[in-house]
Amino acid sequence: MESAARTLNPSRLARVAWIPLCLLLAACHIDMYDQPRYTANQPSDFFEDGRAMRPPVPNTVPMTDEPPDSVMLTGRANGELAVELPMELTAELLERGQTRYNAYCAPCHGLAGDGNGVIAYRGGIQVPSLHNDRLRTVQVGYFFDVITNGINRMYSYANRIPPEDRWAVAAYVRALQLSQNVDANDLTAEERQQLGGQ
Repeated sequence: MESAARTLNPSRLARVAWIPLCLLLAACHIDMYDQPRYTANQPSDFFEDGRAMRPPVPNTVPMTDEPPDSVMLTGRANGELAVELPMELTAELLERGQTRYNAYCAPCHGLAGDGNGVIAYRGGIQVPSLHNDRLRTVQVGYFFDVITNGINRMYSYANRIPPEDRWAVAAYVRALQLSQNVDANDLTAEERQQLGGQ
């Protein structure tokens, strides 16, 4: 009698009832996951022009007023890396750049830009310091370009950070470089006193 009561236990029955449902859902996922589809730039026999990607509908309005080859979107002027920001340098721009830098860049490059971020430390990878001589002398457009396109192990952030914020990060990196590499002789006596009487 006791063994019969154990086999009809409602909690055991409820646990076992989920197994067919899980198998059913897993089977549905495979069909939906492996459905026929085209990838970008793949040819197609379905459309007359042979392309799977469709051209924009006539009179489509772009999402930005900037021309696609502008310095704001490419980081380049006349094919060369931009030497100046395409926007006014303000305290608000630097604050925006700092928040974006702290969110996206600091995990690898560190808050001070020294390459000692938590990912570099825990992942055993060497991240270049933003304060080395080469990076302190490159054009500001270089930072925009690297954020946009990636470099070495760093992947592109073009889909994660809008162009205006990429420029804000580039401006903040330049300010960070200046803050860490200033010559003490260029400071006023009051500024030196704030740094500890040096």
